[in-house]
Amino acid sequence: MKRVNYISILIVSFVIMGSLFACSSSEKEAVGNEQSVPVVVATPSSDNITGVQVSGEIVAGQTAMISTRVMGYITSITVKPGDLVKQGQLLATIANDDMLAKKAQVEASVAEATAAAAVSAKDLERFTQLYNSQSASVKELENIKLNNQSVHSKLEAARQMRNEVNAMLAYTQIKAPFTGVITKKFVEAGSMANPGMPIMALEQVKSFQALVSVPESDVMSIVLNEKAIITVKTTGATFTGAIAELSPSSQFSGGQYLAKISIPDKEAENLKAGMYVNVFIPRNGKEEVSSATLTIPLESVIKKEDLTGVYVVGANNLASLRWIRLGKTSGDRVEVLSGLMKSESFVVKAEGRVFNGAKVSVVK
Repeated sequence: MKRVNYISILIVSFVIMGSLFACSSSEKEAVGNEQSVPVVVATPSSDNITGVQVSGEIVAGQTAMISTRVMGYITSITVKPGDLVKQGQLLATIANDDMLAKKAQVEASVAEATAAAAVSAKDLERFTQLYNSQSASVKELENIKLNNQSVHSKLEAARQMRNEVNAMLAYTQIKAPFTGVITKKFVEAGSMANPGMPIMALEQVKSFQALVSVPESDVMSIVLNEKAIITVKTTGATFTGAIAELSPSSQFSGGQYLAKISIPDKEAENLKAGMYVNVFIPRNGKEEVSSATLTIPLESVIKKEDLTGVYVVGANNLASLRWIRLGKTSGDRVEVLSGLMKSESFVVKAEGRVFNGAKVSVVK
Protein backbone atom coordinates (compact mmCIF):
# COMPACT_ATOMS: atom_id res chain seq x y z
CA MET A 1 0.00 0.00 0.00
CA LYS A 2 2.83 2.31 0.82
CA ARG A 3 4.49 1.44 -2.51
CA VAL A 4 1.34 2.50 -4.43
CA ASN A 5 1.22 5.85 -2.56
CA TYR A 6 4.88 6.48 -3.33
CA ILE A 7 4.34 5.86 -7.04
CA SER A 8 1.32 8.20 -7.02
CA ILE A 9 3.37 10.97 -5.42
CA LEU A 10 6.08 10.59 -8.06
CA ILE A 11 3.55 10.80 -10.88
CA VAL A 12 1.98 13.98 -9.44
CA SER A 13 5.43 15.57 -9.01
CA PHE A 14 6.36 14.90 -12.63
CA VAL A 15 3.06 16.42 -13.79
CA ILE A 16 3.64 19.61 -11.75
CA MET A 17 7.23 19.97 -12.97
CA GLY A 18 6.08 19.53 -16.56
CA SER A 19 3.46 22.24 -16.15
CA LEU A 20 5.97 24.64 -14.67
CA PHE A 21 8.43 23.95 -17.49
CA ALA A 22 5.70 24.53 -20.08
CA CYS A 23 4.70 27.83 -18.48
CA SER A 24 8.30 28.97 -18.31
CA SER A 25 8.80 28.07 -21.96
CA SER A 26 5.65 29.92 -23.01
CA GLU A 27 6.70 33.04 -21.05
CA LYS A 28 10.11 33.02 -22.72
CA GLU A 29 8.50 32.55 -26.08
CA ALA A 30 6.11 35.48 -25.37
CA VAL A 31 9.01 37.72 -24.35
CA GLY A 32 10.93 36.68 -27.41
CA ASN A 33 7.96 37.44 -29.64
CA GLU A 34 7.18 40.82 -27.96
CA GLN A 35 6.70 43.51 -30.64
CA SER A 36 8.85 46.61 -30.35
CA VAL A 37 7.34 50.13 -30.34
CA PRO A 38 8.63 52.42 -33.11
CA VAL A 39 10.00 55.62 -31.54
CA VAL A 40 11.83 58.78 -32.54
CA VAL A 41 14.75 59.57 -30.25
CA ALA A 42 17.04 62.52 -29.73
CA THR A 43 19.84 63.65 -27.48
CA PRO A 44 19.82 66.83 -25.37
CA SER A 45 20.89 69.98 -27.18
CA SER A 46 23.56 72.25 -25.78
CA ASP A 47 22.06 75.74 -26.11
CA ASN A 48 23.13 79.13 -24.89
CA ILE A 49 19.99 80.41 -23.20
CA THR A 50 20.32 84.04 -22.18
CA GLY A 51 17.12 85.86 -21.42
CA VAL A 52 14.29 86.63 -19.07
CA GLN A 53 11.55 84.09 -18.43
CA VAL A 54 8.31 85.70 -17.18
CA SER A 55 4.65 84.81 -17.07
CA GLY A 56 1.43 86.74 -17.45
CA GLU A 57 -1.88 86.76 -19.26
CA ILE A 58 -3.45 87.86 -22.51
CA VAL A 59 -5.31 91.16 -22.40
CA ALA A 60 -7.28 93.06 -25.01
CA GLY A 61 -5.47 95.79 -26.88
CA GLN A 62 -8.17 98.25 -25.82
CA THR A 63 -10.63 97.89 -22.94
CA ALA A 64 -13.35 100.29 -21.82
CA MET A 65 -15.62 100.37 -18.79
CA ILE A 66 -18.83 101.84 -20.19
CA SER A 67 -20.46 104.36 -17.85
CA THR A 68 -22.43 107.62 -17.93
CA ARG A 69 -22.08 111.14 -16.57
CA VAL A 70 -25.73 111.55 -15.60
CA MET A 71 -27.90 110.10 -12.87
CA GLY A 72 -31.11 108.31 -13.77
CA TYR A 73 -32.88 105.01 -14.18
CA ILE A 74 -31.61 102.72 -16.90
CA THR A 75 -34.57 102.27 -19.22
CA SER A 76 -33.03 99.66 -21.53
CA ILE A 77 -29.87 97.65 -22.23
CA THR A 78 -29.73 96.44 -25.82
CA VAL A 79 -26.73 94.06 -25.59
CA LYS A 80 -25.52 91.12 -23.53
CA PRO A 81 -22.10 89.58 -22.80
CA GLY A 82 -20.62 88.01 -25.92
CA ASP A 83 -22.33 90.37 -28.36
CA LEU A 84 -20.15 91.92 -31.05
CA VAL A 85 -20.91 95.64 -31.37
CA LYS A 86 -19.77 98.30 -33.81
CA GLN A 87 -18.49 101.77 -33.04
CA GLY A 88 -21.41 104.14 -32.41
CA GLN A 89 -23.93 101.34 -31.77
CA LEU A 90 -26.53 102.05 -29.05
CA LEU A 91 -25.81 99.98 -25.92
CA ALA A 92 -28.15 101.38 -23.25
CA THR A 93 -30.53 104.27 -22.55
CA ILE A 94 -31.17 106.29 -19.39
CA ALA A 95 -34.40 108.12 -18.48
CA ASN A 96 -34.15 111.72 -19.74
CA ASP A 97 -37.57 113.30 -19.19
CA ASP A 98 -36.16 116.02 -16.93
CA MET A 99 -33.47 116.87 -19.49
CA LEU A 100 -36.03 117.06 -22.29
CA ALA A 101 -37.98 119.56 -20.18
CA LYS A 102 -34.82 121.53 -19.55
CA LYS A 103 -34.08 121.51 -23.28
CA ALA A 104 -37.54 122.96 -24.00
CA GLN A 105 -36.86 125.79 -21.55
CA VAL A 106 -33.49 126.47 -23.14
CA GLU A 107 -34.98 126.49 -26.63
CA ALA A 108 -37.50 129.08 -25.44
CA SER A 109 -34.68 131.18 -24.00
CA VAL A 110 -32.78 130.97 -27.29
CA ALA A 111 -35.88 132.06 -29.22
CA GLU A 112 -36.44 134.99 -26.85
CA ALA A 113 -32.80 136.08 -27.05
CA THR A 114 -32.85 135.77 -30.84
CA ALA A 115 -35.88 138.07 -31.07
CA ALA A 116 -34.30 140.57 -28.68
CA ALA A 117 -31.11 140.55 -30.73
CA ALA A 118 -33.10 141.29 -33.89
CA VAL A 119 -34.84 144.26 -32.24
CA SER A 120 -31.55 145.54 -30.87
CA ALA A 121 -29.94 145.31 -34.30
CA LYS A 122 -32.72 147.42 -35.86
CA ASP A 123 -32.44 149.97 -33.04
CA LEU A 124 -28.71 150.22 -33.60
CA GLU A 125 -29.21 150.74 -37.35
CA ARG A 126 -31.85 153.44 -36.79
CA PHE A 127 -29.86 155.35 -34.16
CA THR A 128 -26.78 155.20 -36.35
CA GLN A 129 -28.72 156.92 -39.13
CA LEU A 130 -30.08 159.49 -36.65
CA TYR A 131 -26.59 160.14 -35.34
CA ASN A 132 -25.26 160.61 -38.85
CA SER A 133 -28.03 163.17 -39.50
CA GLN A 134 -27.18 164.83 -36.15
CA SER A 135 -30.62 163.90 -34.76
CA ALA A 136 -29.21 161.73 -31.95
CA SER A 137 -26.47 162.39 -29.45
CA VAL A 138 -23.28 160.40 -28.94
CA LYS A 139 -24.58 159.28 -25.54
CA GLU A 140 -27.76 157.81 -27.05
CA LEU A 141 -25.79 155.95 -29.74
CA GLU A 142 -23.36 154.51 -27.15
CA ASN A 143 -26.28 153.28 -25.01
CA ILE A 144 -27.81 151.55 -28.02
CA LYS A 145 -24.47 149.89 -28.86
CA LEU A 146 -24.01 148.66 -25.26
CA ASN A 147 -27.56 147.32 -25.21
CA ASN A 148 -26.94 145.53 -28.51
CA GLN A 149 -23.80 143.90 -27.10
CA SER A 150 -25.70 142.81 -23.97
CA VAL A 151 -28.52 141.28 -26.00
CA HIS A 152 -26.10 139.34 -28.20
CA SER A 153 -24.22 138.09 -25.11
CA LYS A 154 -27.48 136.78 -23.68
CA LEU A 155 -28.20 135.09 -27.00
CA GLU A 156 -24.77 133.44 -26.98
CA ALA A 157 -25.28 132.32 -23.35
CA ALA A 158 -28.62 130.76 -24.28
CA ARG A 159 -27.04 128.93 -27.22
CA GLN A 160 -24.22 127.58 -25.04
CA MET A 161 -26.76 126.43 -22.47
CA ARG A 162 -28.54 124.59 -25.27
CA ASN A 163 -25.24 122.92 -26.23
CA GLU A 164 -24.77 121.85 -22.61
CA VAL A 165 -28.24 120.30 -22.43
CA ASN A 166 -27.69 118.49 -25.73
CA ALA A 167 -24.38 117.13 -24.44
CA MET A 168 -26.03 115.85 -21.26
CA LEU A 169 -28.81 114.31 -23.34
CA ALA A 170 -26.16 112.49 -25.37
CA TYR A 171 -24.95 110.80 -22.16
CA THR A 172 -28.39 109.24 -21.76
CA GLN A 173 -27.83 107.40 -25.05
CA ILE A 174 -24.82 105.21 -24.29
CA LYS A 175 -22.99 104.14 -27.46
CA ALA A 176 -19.97 101.96 -28.18
CA PRO A 177 -16.74 104.02 -28.35
CA PHE A 178 -15.10 101.41 -30.61
CA THR A 179 -15.83 98.09 -32.29
CA GLY A 180 -15.51 95.19 -29.89
CA VAL A 181 -17.25 92.55 -27.83
CA ILE A 182 -19.24 92.98 -24.61
CA THR A 183 -17.44 90.96 -21.93
CA LYS A 184 -19.48 91.80 -18.83
CA LYS A 185 -22.73 93.48 -17.82
CA PHE A 186 -22.75 94.95 -14.31
CA VAL A 187 -26.36 96.15 -14.00
CA GLU A 188 -29.79 95.40 -15.43
CA ALA A 189 -32.50 97.63 -16.88
CA GLY A 190 -34.36 99.44 -14.10
CA SER A 191 -31.26 100.04 -11.99
CA MET A 192 -30.20 103.52 -11.01
CA ALA A 193 -27.17 104.77 -12.93
CA ASN A 194 -24.75 107.11 -11.19
CA PRO A 195 -21.96 109.18 -12.74
CA GLY A 196 -18.87 107.01 -13.23
CA MET A 197 -20.64 103.77 -12.26
CA PRO A 198 -19.68 100.98 -14.71
CA ILE A 199 -22.60 99.58 -16.68
CA MET A 200 -20.76 97.11 -18.92
CA ALA A 201 -17.25 96.22 -20.13
CA LEU A 202 -16.17 96.39 -23.77
CA GLU A 203 -13.03 94.80 -25.22
CA GLN A 204 -11.50 95.21 -28.65
CA VAL A 205 -11.62 92.02 -30.72
CA LYS A 206 -8.68 90.30 -32.41
CA SER A 207 -6.24 92.80 -30.95
CA PHE A 208 -4.43 91.20 -28.03
CA GLN A 209 -1.33 91.83 -25.96
CA ALA A 210 0.53 89.77 -23.40
CA LEU A 211 0.73 91.56 -20.05
CA VAL A 212 3.68 90.27 -17.98
CA SER A 213 5.45 91.25 -14.76
CA VAL A 214 9.21 91.75 -14.98
CA PRO A 215 11.25 91.57 -11.74
CA GLU A 216 13.56 94.42 -10.80
CA SER A 217 16.65 92.27 -11.41
CA ASP A 218 15.74 91.83 -15.09
CA VAL A 219 14.07 95.11 -16.02
CA MET A 220 17.31 96.71 -17.26
CA SER A 221 17.60 93.93 -19.85
CA ILE A 222 14.27 94.77 -21.47
CA VAL A 223 14.36 96.93 -24.60
CA LEU A 224 11.31 98.29 -26.41
CA ASN A 225 10.49 96.80 -29.82
CA GLU A 226 12.72 93.78 -29.14
CA LYS A 227 11.33 90.33 -29.96
CA ALA A 228 9.81 88.03 -27.33
CA ILE A 229 8.75 84.40 -27.60
CA ILE A 230 5.20 83.81 -26.31
CA THR A 231 3.84 80.38 -25.35
CA VAL A 232 0.11 80.05 -24.58
CA LYS A 233 -0.44 77.51 -21.80
CA THR A 234 -3.97 76.57 -22.85
CA THR A 235 -3.34 75.87 -26.53
CA GLY A 236 0.41 75.23 -26.47
CA ALA A 237 0.86 77.67 -29.37
CA THR A 238 4.23 79.43 -29.61
CA PHE A 239 4.86 82.58 -31.63
CA THR A 240 6.96 85.74 -31.64
CA GLY A 241 5.78 89.17 -30.50
CA ALA A 242 7.44 92.50 -29.74
CA ILE A 243 7.74 94.52 -26.54
CA ALA A 244 5.31 97.42 -26.99
CA GLU A 245 5.26 99.01 -23.52
CA LEU A 246 7.34 98.92 -20.35
CA SER A 247 6.19 100.65 -17.18
CA PRO A 248 8.83 103.02 -15.76
CA SER A 249 7.67 102.43 -12.19
CA SER A 250 6.78 99.48 -9.97
CA GLN A 251 5.21 101.53 -7.21
CA PHE A 252 1.68 100.34 -7.83
CA SER A 253 2.46 96.80 -9.05
CA GLY A 254 4.06 95.13 -6.06
CA GLY A 255 7.67 95.74 -7.06
CA GLN A 256 7.16 94.28 -10.54
CA TYR A 257 7.49 96.25 -13.76
CA LEU A 258 4.55 95.66 -16.10
CA ALA A 259 5.34 95.10 -19.76
CA LYS A 260 3.00 94.68 -22.73
CA ILE A 261 4.00 92.50 -25.66
CA SER A 262 2.15 92.82 -28.93
CA ILE A 263 0.65 89.71 -30.51
CA PRO A 264 0.42 89.41 -34.32
CA ASP A 265 -3.14 89.57 -35.66
CA LYS A 266 -2.76 86.21 -37.42
CA GLU A 267 -2.04 84.55 -34.05
CA ALA A 268 -5.06 86.10 -32.32
CA GLU A 269 -7.72 83.91 -33.95
CA ASN A 270 -7.81 81.23 -31.22
CA LEU A 271 -6.92 83.47 -28.28
CA LYS A 272 -9.12 84.88 -25.55
CA ALA A 273 -8.42 87.53 -22.95
CA GLY A 274 -7.33 86.02 -19.64
CA MET A 275 -5.38 83.07 -21.05
CA TYR A 276 -2.07 82.48 -19.24
CA VAL A 277 1.21 82.73 -21.15
CA ASN A 278 4.93 82.13 -20.65
CA VAL A 279 7.19 84.70 -22.28
CA PHE A 280 10.89 84.45 -23.03
CA ILE A 281 12.62 87.81 -23.59
CA PRO A 282 16.23 87.75 -24.85
CA ARG A 283 18.65 89.85 -22.84
CA ASN A 284 20.13 92.94 -24.43
CA GLY A 285 23.36 93.20 -22.44
CA LYS A 286 26.41 92.35 -24.57
CA GLU A 287 28.68 91.99 -21.56
CA GLU A 288 26.63 89.16 -20.09
CA VAL A 289 28.06 85.71 -20.71
CA SER A 290 25.76 82.67 -20.71
CA SER A 291 26.84 79.09 -20.11
CA ALA A 292 25.85 76.11 -22.23
CA THR A 293 22.65 74.49 -21.01
CA LEU A 294 21.07 71.15 -21.91
CA THR A 295 17.58 71.48 -23.35
CA ILE A 296 14.99 68.99 -24.59
CA PRO A 297 11.62 69.37 -26.41
CA LEU A 298 8.63 69.97 -24.18
CA GLU A 299 6.67 67.23 -25.98
CA SER A 300 9.10 64.57 -24.72
CA VAL A 301 8.52 65.35 -21.04
CA ILE A 302 6.45 62.86 -19.00
CA LYS A 303 4.54 64.36 -16.06
CA LYS A 304 3.20 62.35 -13.12
CA GLU A 305 1.86 64.55 -10.33
CA ASP A 306 4.82 66.73 -9.30
CA LEU A 307 7.45 64.59 -11.04
CA THR A 308 8.86 65.11 -14.54
CA GLY A 309 10.84 62.62 -16.59
CA VAL A 310 11.69 61.17 -19.99
CA TYR A 311 11.98 57.66 -21.42
CA VAL A 312 15.67 56.94 -21.95
CA VAL A 313 16.60 54.30 -24.55
CA GLY A 314 19.50 52.04 -23.55
CA ALA A 315 21.85 49.88 -25.61
CA ASN A 316 19.42 46.96 -25.36
CA ASN A 317 16.63 49.07 -26.96
CA LEU A 318 14.58 49.01 -23.78
CA ALA A 319 12.80 52.18 -22.58
CA SER A 320 13.58 53.25 -19.05
CA LEU A 321 11.69 56.03 -17.28
CA ARG A 322 14.18 58.57 -15.94
CA TRP A 323 13.07 61.28 -13.52
CA ILE A 324 14.72 64.63 -14.26
CA ARG A 325 14.69 68.16 -12.88
CA LEU A 326 13.68 70.92 -15.28
CA GLY A 327 14.49 74.63 -15.38
CA LYS A 328 13.38 77.52 -17.56
CA THR A 329 11.21 77.09 -20.62
CA SER A 330 12.20 78.80 -23.86
CA GLY A 331 9.62 78.45 -26.61
CA ASP A 332 9.05 74.73 -27.24
CA ARG A 333 12.18 73.61 -25.33
CA VAL A 334 12.92 73.30 -21.64
CA GLU A 335 16.16 73.38 -19.69
CA VAL A 336 17.36 70.16 -17.99
CA LEU A 337 19.05 70.87 -14.66
CA SER A 338 19.85 67.30 -13.65
CA GLY A 339 19.06 63.64 -14.35
CA LEU A 340 20.06 63.42 -18.02
CA MET A 341 23.45 63.27 -19.73
CA LYS A 342 24.26 64.92 -23.05
CA SER A 343 25.10 61.56 -24.66
CA GLU A 344 21.87 59.78 -23.62
CA SER A 345 19.04 59.18 -26.09
CA PHE A 346 15.45 59.78 -25.04
CA VAL A 347 12.07 59.21 -26.68
CA VAL A 348 10.58 62.26 -28.41
CA LYS A 349 7.64 60.59 -30.20
CA ALA A 350 6.24 57.06 -30.21
CA GLU A 351 3.85 55.22 -32.51
CA GLY A 352 2.49 53.18 -29.64
CA ARG A 353 2.37 52.94 -25.86
CA VAL A 354 5.76 53.28 -24.20
CA PHE A 355 6.22 52.10 -20.63
CA ASN A 356 9.08 51.36 -18.29
CA GLY A 357 10.90 48.33 -19.73
CA ALA A 358 9.13 48.40 -23.11
CA LYS A 359 11.07 47.24 -26.14
CA VAL A 360 11.47 49.97 -28.74
CA SER A 361 12.87 50.31 -32.25
CA VAL A 362 14.43 53.59 -33.29
CA VAL A 363 12.91 55.24 -36.35
CA LYS A 364 15.00 57.78 -38.20
